[in-house]
Amino acid sequence: MVKKWREALKTSCDRCGWDVQNKQQYEEIENVVEEVINLLGRNQIWNFGDDLVDIHSRVKQLEELLDLSANDTVRLVGICGMGGIGKTTLATALFNKISPQFNACCYLDDLSKIYCNFGAASAQKQLLCQALNQGNMEIRNVSHGTMLITTRLRHLKMLVVVDNVDHVEQLEKLGLHPEYLGAGSRIVIISRDCHILQNYGVNEVYNVQVLDETQALQLFCKKAFKSNDIGREYEELTKDVLKYVKGLPLGIKVLGSFLLGRDVCEWRSALTRMKENPSKDIMDVLRISYDGLENLEKQIFLDIACFCSNRKSHYSAPIVKKFLDYRQFSPDIGMKVLIEKSLISCRDGNIEMHDLLKELGKSIVKEKAPKEPRKWSRLWSYKDLQKIMKMNKEAENVEAIVIDQDRENFLQGRIRVDGLSKMNNLELLILKNVNCYGTLDYISNELRYLYWNHFPCMSLPSTFHPDQLVELILPHSNIKQLWEGKKCLPNLRKLVLSNSKNLVGVPDLSDVPRLKHLDLEGCTEIVQIDPSIGILRELRYLYLENCTNLVHNLNIIFGMRSLGSLKISGCSKLLNSKMLMNPGDTGHLEKVDKNTNIIQMRTSSVYKLLMLPFHFFYPPEAQDSLGLLLSSLSFSVPCLFELDISFCNLLRIPDEIGNLSSLEILDLAGNKFMTLPSTVKQLSKLRHLNLEHCKQLKYLPELPTQRKGGKYFMGLYIFNCPNLSDLEHYYSMVFSWMTQNLKVYLFPQMEIVIPGNEIPMWFNKRNASTYISIDPFAIDDPNWIGVAFCVLFVTIEDPMNLVEAYHDRCSFIGYGINSVYL
Repeated sequence: MVKKWREALKTSCDRCGWDVQNKQQYEEIENVVEEVINLLGRNQIWNFGDDLVDIHSRVKQLEELLDLSANDTVRLVGICGMGGIGKTTLATALFNKISPQFNACCYLDDLSKIYCNFGAASAQKQLLCQALNQGNMEIRNVSHGTMLITTRLRHLKMLVVVDNVDHVEQLEKLGLHPEYLGAGSRIVIISRDCHILQNYGVNEVYNVQVLDETQALQLFCKKAFKSNDIGREYEELTKDVLKYVKGLPLGIKVLGSFLLGRDVCEWRSALTRMKENPSKDIMDVLRISYDGLENLEKQIFLDIACFCSNRKSHYSAPIVKKFLDYRQFSPDIGMKVLIEKSLISCRDGNIEMHDLLKELGKSIVKEKAPKEPRKWSRLWSYKDLQKIMKMNKEAENVEAIVIDQDRENFLQGRIRVDGLSKMNNLELLILKNVNCYGTLDYISNELRYLYWNHFPCMSLPSTFHPDQLVELILPHSNIKQLWEGKKCLPNLRKLVLSNSKNLVGVPDLSDVPRLKHLDLEGCTEIVQIDPSIGILRELRYLYLENCTNLVHNLNIIFGMRSLGSLKISGCSKLLNSKMLMNPGDTGHLEKVDKNTNIIQMRTSSVYKLLMLPFHFFYPPEAQDSLGLLLSSLSFSVPCLFELDISFCNLLRIPDEIGNLSSLEILDLAGNKFMTLPSTVKQLSKLRHLNLEHCKQLKYLPELPTQRKGGKYFMGLYIFNCPNLSDLEHYYSMVFSWMTQNLKVYLFPQMEIVIPGNEIPMWFNKRNASTYISIDPFAIDDPNWIGVAFCVLFVTIEDPMNLVEAYHDRCSFIGYGINSVYL
């Protein structure tokens, strides 16, 4: 015992004390107390407190990214996320928990604010004062501060947290680099912009996520009720609040605190008000990110906020990009910046934006004239559009209108649309399921995209000359004649007039040279198509399904070298009419390539060129007209990948079908042939074959073998073919076709529908259920390439109008690893 005492006394004598000579005793006592507190603080057990939700798991994830056990290196970790999501709260909790493991610590609370108000040297001063535990230090300039950081911190194991960085230059001028710190140090940088973190070279980025439903409810109860219990009368209102804030901690805290102690009536009133006028405390925090954007990025943000919020929480990224591109907003870089700044996200190919950010965008659009929508730049509400139309006054500021309603709302009200004639700067107009009436003397010539189903007028205004228009989509319209004469539309690429029952013809399109997509499906009154479409050398898609009265000379398509998809389903008159022109009937060929000057030759020469493939078949017999078409297509339309000739009352399919070497999709449904020609086997690219409702079909040839794979959807449909014989043979053939394609294609998705009354024997796991559930992690087979499932179902009697039902069907089979839908 005496020996231990002696050693302890010797150790204590060897320690340095405080020199109190010629000093004020009370000052030195304060220094001693501060040092003791620091020593004790490094060994305390941290408690996060009851006010935080899901903080333990998130701090643990950050600790794993920091890799605190690695003491021989310096690591940088970034924390990123939208405003109000809890980045600072998380970083503070992390700092308080792990700071005892370091020799020196520093938390720079708001680098952006320090930098803007006091400069980089002030930020360096705060870093050094906290790290060295000194009350005041003199730093003459940034270079001096960088030198001090380099020399004074090099041997310290430090924890540094830098909050609210909005420019990478702020970090660079701070002079905080990994090589300036001692081994085992950790730097945590917090920013709304992940591009800043990547630029600075962080090792990992932690993206903070919103709270899930359970966590959001837990936090809201703490704020609104100060307990975990909800009064029964508040349950539905609580759901409404949580639906509104969508898991954003800032929104939950602000609204929960505001509603604390209020009765049910006050809650309802508050909910109504916040939907019209969002909380300023929330909007101010969210707006910081918006204010830091460049002008084009602001425009992109406002478009997404206003227009991608009507009925969906997300929109397909290519669709959003297309609209923004039409608006000339340079979406490739602009959308990337918004993603980096946590204002939007892209998941599974969809663009998503938090609902409160959408509210921010709408409030920005309305802020200069909250009660006067005709002065806004964007319109997204049916009520606001209705208000403007009733006023029928000029609305020069309106650049875009997107009203996207459910079909059920179409008959619930009507809007007189004369006021659209007074919107001269309109660039984007989408009216979906909006019941309109009135007259249009003028439509903005600035339009670049126009979608308007149930368009009420008989034609477009004669003053309509939209040079910038890229897509004109008017399905189910009342149009009888699109326009008179010719219009020069140099940028128009897509024209859709499908199911316009009054349309009697298509105008001269010779001055629409860039048209790629023409859709006239269901235009039952059309008899002839203007032959000018024969010179559309960029036309890729031609849809004529169910144009039941169309009788036209199909030679017009033989000059469309770019044509990839031709759909003439239900056009029985078309295929049974004379298909080749008489030698004297060559008027349309005079226009071939007039605009592009690709071919310069006399009419007779062009005629001979286009007729060359047909000399072996001329004159055709009645039943050879389809063969003539198919053979002609193989020569004149080499890019054809899709052909739909379903429900055309065809009694046989000619051998020439095998000449369409580029064909990938072939739809022969609803015809009357008994067999397919053996030449089908030559279609080496065919991946989708539809034979549904071919009730006379008895025999199938060998199916084509795929030679080159890819990432494609594949389908084989032999449904409602009651006369098909030797089903076991066809089961074996279909199984062989499926396995061959599995070997060739990467990540294939397949749909196979075949007749029968039992599940094939090779499906070894069977169950009577309404769903299929598969755990892919339970499959332990190195040769496993996918999952096949079979569903046995019974159909009702044939519908009255099989052709129309076939094209309007909306049932589908969906494929996924975890779930399948029928």
